[in-house]
Amino acid sequence: MATVSPTGRPHLVPVTFAVVGGTIWSAVDDLKPKSGKVLQRLANLTSNATVSLLVDHYEDDWSELWWVRADGTGSVVRSLPLSALEALCQRYPQYAARPPAGPGIAVAVERWASWAASGGRAEH
Repeated sequence: MATVSPTGRPHLVPVTFAVVGGTIWSAVDDLKPKSGKVLQRLANLTSNATVSLLVDHYEDDWSELWWVRADGTGSVVRSLPLSALEALCQRYPQYAARPPAGPGIAVAVERWASWAASGGRAEH
């Protein structure tokens, strides 16, 4: 996930996510170590809602390479809606026993972009 700091610098972090409708949801959990209590991505979204997420797939056979990028507007939510929690728990079994309590991030996707080495567009 890429956000923009208040000084205009890019900030990138790997995140867990799930897509529900036209929204990408990301959880802030306490299962993985964090560098501090106040997460930079949350502070960044408070001052600048611009966000991009990039997913890529690598293979030694480069004809199998692909990526998908979602650009949109992000917002910090106090807690994730049930549909987002269910999607995250289905995607990440680690969440099933201990679903993230929040906060979370909602990204309203405004543009999808993709590329596939096979010459087609990657499926999102």
